[in-house]
Amino acid sequence: SCYSSWKDNAFQVFLLKIQFRVEEFGPVFIQEPDDVIFPLDSDEKKVVMHCEARGNPPPTYSWYINGTQVDSEADYRYTFIDGNLIISNASEITDYGKYQCKAENSIGIVLSRDALLQFAYLGAFSTKARGGVSVREGQGVVLMCTPPPHSPEIIYSWVFNEFPSFVAEDSRRFISQDTGNLYISKVQPSDVGSYICLVKNTVTNARVLSPPTPLTLKTDGVMGEYEPKIEVHFPTSVLVAKGVTVRLECFALGNPVPTITWRKINGNIPKKARLRKSQAVLEIPNIQLEDSGTYECKAENPRGSTAFKGHLQVYTLPQWVRMINDTQMDSGEKLQWECKAIGRPRPTYRWLRNGLPLTSQGRLEIVNGELTIHKVQQADSGMYQCVAENKYAAIYSNAELQILASAPVFLPNPIRVIATLGKDVSLDCKPKASPKPRITWKRGDRRIIPNKRIMLLRNNTLKIVNSSRADEGNYVCRAENQLGSAEMTAILWVKEAMRVVLSPSRVEVTVGESVVLSCKATHDTSLDVAFQWFFNQKPINFQYDGGHFEYIQTQSSTVDLMIRNILLKHAGKYGCRAQTSADTVFAEAELLVRGPPGPPGVVIVEEITDTTATLSWTRGVDNHSPISTYNIQARSPFSLGWQTVKTEPVTGDMESAMAVELNPWVEYEFRVVATNAIGTGDPSAPSRGVRTKEAVPSVAPSNVSGGNGRRHELVISWEPVSEEFQNGEGFGYIVAFRANGTRGWKEKMVTSADSTMYKYRDETFPPLTPFEVKVGVYNNKGDGPFSKVVIIHSAEGEPREAPSDVKAYGISSSEIRVTWKSPTPGPGKPRGYEVSYWKDMELEESGKKQQTVKNETSMVLTGLEGNSVYAITVKGFNSIGQGPGSTAVTAKTRKPPPAQPPANLHWLQEGNNVSLSWDPVKAKDNESDVIGYMVLLKQEGRGHNQVTRTINPSTMLSLPEGGTYVIEVRALSEGGEGAFSSQVQLVTSSAKSNQCSVHCLPRSLTWTAILLVLLVPSASW
Repeated sequence: SCYSSWKDNAFQVFLLKIQFRVEEFGPVFIQEPDDVIFPLDSDEKKVVMHCEARGNPPPTYSWYINGTQVDSEADYRYTFIDGNLIISNASEITDYGKYQCKAENSIGIVLSRDALLQFAYLGAFSTKARGGVSVREGQGVVLMCTPPPHSPEIIYSWVFNEFPSFVAEDSRRFISQDTGNLYISKVQPSDVGSYICLVKNTVTNARVLSPPTPLTLKTDGVMGEYEPKIEVHFPTSVLVAKGVTVRLECFALGNPVPTITWRKINGNIPKKARLRKSQAVLEIPNIQLEDSGTYECKAENPRGSTAFKGHLQVYTLPQWVRMINDTQMDSGEKLQWECKAIGRPRPTYRWLRNGLPLTSQGRLEIVNGELTIHKVQQADSGMYQCVAENKYAAIYSNAELQILASAPVFLPNPIRVIATLGKDVSLDCKPKASPKPRITWKRGDRRIIPNKRIMLLRNNTLKIVNSSRADEGNYVCRAENQLGSAEMTAILWVKEAMRVVLSPSRVEVTVGESVVLSCKATHDTSLDVAFQWFFNQKPINFQYDGGHFEYIQTQSSTVDLMIRNILLKHAGKYGCRAQTSADTVFAEAELLVRGPPGPPGVVIVEEITDTTATLSWTRGVDNHSPISTYNIQARSPFSLGWQTVKTEPVTGDMESAMAVELNPWVEYEFRVVATNAIGTGDPSAPSRGVRTKEAVPSVAPSNVSGGNGRRHELVISWEPVSEEFQNGEGFGYIVAFRANGTRGWKEKMVTSADSTMYKYRDETFPPLTPFEVKVGVYNNKGDGPFSKVVIIHSAEGEPREAPSDVKAYGISSSEIRVTWKSPTPGPGKPRGYEVSYWKDMELEESGKKQQTVKNETSMVLTGLEGNSVYAITVKGFNSIGQGPGSTAVTAKTRKPPPAQPPANLHWLQEGNNVSLSWDPVKAKDNESDVIGYMVLLKQEGRGHNQVTRTINPSTMLSLPEGGTYVIEVRALSEGGEGAFSSQVQLVTSSAKSNQCSVHCLPRSLTWTAILLVLLVPSASW
């Protein structure tokens, strides 16, 4: 009935909830408490110890201090917020110690690691005055710091006389960070003064100063030399944690100042170690187990030596190698858990269940890190913790143990299975149950008896071999244990086998072409079919490679694969998988892609001569088109990439060839490229580099030329022969020359391969003597060819004569014009002139120089000082050098122009005519006289200026067209142009008119009625 079916389903859901306790699990720590150092002087008066765990049901928390549970109701200072413990008004006396968090829910209890709460503070030094210390010069001294109460570590430094003058540490003075004392191995008069110990808390950064300790020298003599005495040293036994930085101190008093050295007994000091503070501190960073051992510091001076030894031992905190994991078991099974940790000293182990210690008893055995529980029961469920600890730390590994106990439940139920006619089919029976149930199968009302065709496998699966239509029907699996039973129905249908045809089954294409593969499935029409395409056994990703592959659904039972613009990499096997709920069929087709050949195999240089190389290689793939030819390519330091080299024809069936016409003594790499009817493929990998043999040079220098040079020199130049054509070591040049008309050649050797010039000097031949010249080459193998003979003239030399008729005269206050005549024509003709000038009464070396652009015979010197006398000389020069200078002449610059600009400009505008007048400019005694005026008229927006010159302080101007005009006036003098006046701005219309502007009167009015306008000065434009 419907009610009965509903009741059965509800009961199954109920059983599931009991079995799986949906989403229920024990506490798992998200955050465990960490060590805390709390500054007592902090503005925040609350200490927070953090603890957080997840679990279902959500965990509750409690805390323990030094093993005693915190009672927040009895002590108002303690507050719980979620899992965190807040301590108000914390103090070292009541709150210092180890804290542990406990998290629990209905599943179980776990304990956190221990966290240490410390307090940071720095007390004050005693205010009691410190007694002075008096020693002899040369004696050692120790000044005691005696720090105040503090926690944790502090840093020591010493102040000399007054803050912030700190004592500098060196080989004579040392501040121990262990004792805080200041050690002076040999006191000097400069050490006399007042010393103050300064300590700094590393957490709070608080600082305090001690009372001063006076240091004085005794007057009863100087301390003599004495042997060293080690006053401060590291302990005889040093225990440090792995990974920290270790500082070992050693300092001695003595006279002379002792030298400190370090060594490791029966070993070497680690390379990572560093010596600090004049070797008084041995610092070893990131200490490791192998750094353990006995270390010795030795102090010595000429009077003797002393040493101290101490043992450094490295310990390691426990670290997990194997941890325990959450486990589910059926009741009655055997639990075996093992946890393992490493550390030095070796860790010991203890076990906790729900926060309480476990011991071996009854079904439970504990051997070190191994826990065994025989025949587990429901009462064994809970949270377990393995604790590994040594004297330095403890670590926890947590796991939940679930003991399962439930009646069988099937989900889903019923199940439907579709089989393929003639093939095997399996009906699974996998109930959820604990303990494991007993399984039976039946069909209808009859229990199934296994036979050769119907088999019951060990995993309770029912297997039917060679299924047929007669096997269709309902199969029932029954599961039963001591807690209950359940049944599952499997409904079996048997369908016709599906067939898949993939066409074409084999196809050949050429690179760049396209092809379509069609996949058609014949199947039971009551089943839906799904298709998937594969390439070389891997599914095709149409989104990733959609540029080449396209999935086309033509009919419900037929799909096509379009492959566009085929590449060589697309060759291979293409598969089509058709799948229904009853069957899966896979069909494959092969795609062959014809393309250019692949790269040939390794290229080997079999033999090398001066101009040939015999090569061999192995065939590469032909990509389904026979190889027709091979090309040999070479690369050298002198080529632009790879170049095809000359060979005999190399057909596709050959695997060796000879490259010819190579250059001697050049390093080559070779590669081979194959070609077929489709195209040329990728090249092979390059061969190893080989150098051709040496040979006599075969290329002569080019562009042999010369000339210039100094008098009596023959200069010969050429373009050097590239290293590519030097053909061997010991390359150089042979320069041969003879005077035109003579018979014997003179030959000179130039041994540098990079040389481009040779100079031959002979004072017996006159300038511009013609020579026949040729340049040859040679190397260690012999002489090579000469260049063609060319005619080169000997040098004409630098100019021999100075310019004549040098004249100079001032043309303004800053300019002098200089003129001269060229020297007599002949060898050494100037190519230009250099004018030197300097102020009279100064040295020529302090003057300046200017050169002509070409062969001009005049120059204007600019940038000179006004009203000054200059001395001037002129000399010719050419590419060889400079000739002699002319006799110095003098010239004086004009006085500077008047500095005062024209003032009081008055103007009258009538139409387009302007009458302008101004006050005359009077020159001062040190200025040039005024010889006239220059009036500048500029129309705004136009680049052209109109200039009018006048000797009078007035002028008439005509404005050609409408617009805005600007007028400026400046004085003219022999010294140049003076300063501009203030600007006049005028506006005119484009139409001609006799009417006056705002500033003029009608024509009938007398001149005396002219309106005068005094202009306001404006910036010069």
